[in-house]
Amino acid sequence: MAGLPEKVSKEWENREGPIILATVNTAGIPNAIYATCVSKFSEDTIVVANNYFSKTLENILAGSKGSILFITKEKKSYQIKGRIEYHKDGPIFDDMKKWNPEKHPGHAAAALKVEEVYAGAEKLL
Repeated sequence: MAGLPEKVSKEWENREGPIILATVNTAGIPNAIYATCVSKFSEDTIVVANNYFSKTLENILAGSKGSILFITKEKKSYQIKGRIEYHKDGPIFDDMKKWNPEKHPGHAAAALKVEEVYAGAEKLL
């Protein structure tokens, strides 16, 4: 499994605003959402809390790969692509429950496993 390049791992900690999580359905139609309840579980796993997924959940359960786009305070953009695992229990789910605000349901944890990383159009991994 690939991990985030050190530069991108540091920039993740410097991100600003919500991330964008994109998935596709079985017909190839994209769906993108803003998400604020996110965390780096490890260097190869970024987690998004499923608080209110609808089409995103359908796409994940159908096997969609995903893309996370984020921007830093310096306005640099990074994109992380990979397969998505869906956790309703276990260590990744338990970790999400620790940082996901109590006011949100935290139904499950969508864990994007890092396969490709971009800084703008430049492929870093």
